[in-house]
Amino acid sequence: MFKIQEIREIIKLVDASSIDEFVYEEGGAKVKLKKNGGVTEVVAPKKEVVAPPVVQQVPVASAPVAPTPVAAPVAEATPVSEDVSLHKITSPMVGTFYQSPNPESPAYVKVGDKVGEESIVCIVEAMKLFNEIEAEIKGEIVEVLVKDGQLVEYGQPLFLVKAE
Repeated sequence: MFKIQEIREIIKLVDASSIDEFVYEEGGAKVKLKKNGGVTEVVAPKKEVVAPPVVQQVPVASAPVAPTPVAAPVAEATPVSEDVSLHKITSPMVGTFYQSPNPESPAYVKVGDKVGEESIVCIVEAMKLFNEIEAEIKGEIVEVLVKDGQLVEYGQPLFLVKAE
């Protein structure tokens, strides 16, 4: 049987390499990893711009009209999840995300909590095995990106951490 840390190391090595598929068997246990090497390009359809109809204006004697004030464009705030200075804690496997060890317990971490490298931040259940996920970085939880009970993919960001 493989230990979770061994599987994490294998995943990191395969992810950093140029191979697309990896299979390893030991003592009846088998690990098979595939990378999605294809690049998917998404192209949005172009919107057709239609000019408004031209209306002829006939001069009419009337009271002068004050110009309508134009609102200044509002700058949109950058979402926290797109801040490149934040570290992403990602799922090391496909499974179900749980924020606490059981439904009656409080969440391992919430926004604003300080974590260390070995702090447990959540559980990912895969094939009836409950795998404790560690922060692997020292810092403060800025955002929780998934909901309790949500299915997560390998490499999917779970938390954003402001590193110390």
